Amino acid sequence: MSGAPLVLVADDDEDILMLVTMRLRRDGWEVVQARDGAQALEAARERRPVVAVLDVGMPTLDGLGVVEALRADPDLAEIRVLLLTAKAQEQDVRRGYEAGADAYVKKPFSPAELSARVRELYAGT
Repeated sequence: MSGAPLVLVADDDEDILMLVTMRLRRDGWEVVQARDGAQALEAARERRPVVAVLDVGMPTLDGLGVVEALRADPDLAEIRVLLLTAKAQEQDVRRGYEAGADAYVKKPFSPAELSARVRELYAGT
């Protein structure tokens, strides 16, 4: 898949990580995986994805912390960020957007919906 846009997928739940990765690869994206927020930030710095799909509730550094770190780094601030979370309360969503997220998808989610949101974010770059 040389030349395919790169998406970073970070989730500490192996099943969700695999589901999202398989769907995005099937749709033609190149995917780099991370299993916690620290790995996600390291991967973003090394690989420079166009879109990052981040679970909010990850160990080491949560998704909100990753978004804030990306937005604070001029070299990474343009990465489009989609947050995945089981937290569906309005204040949780607002916190995600305040941290700098571009989109929010609540768990459980449809893989087709997630893929569509990633395409929308990429189209906006």
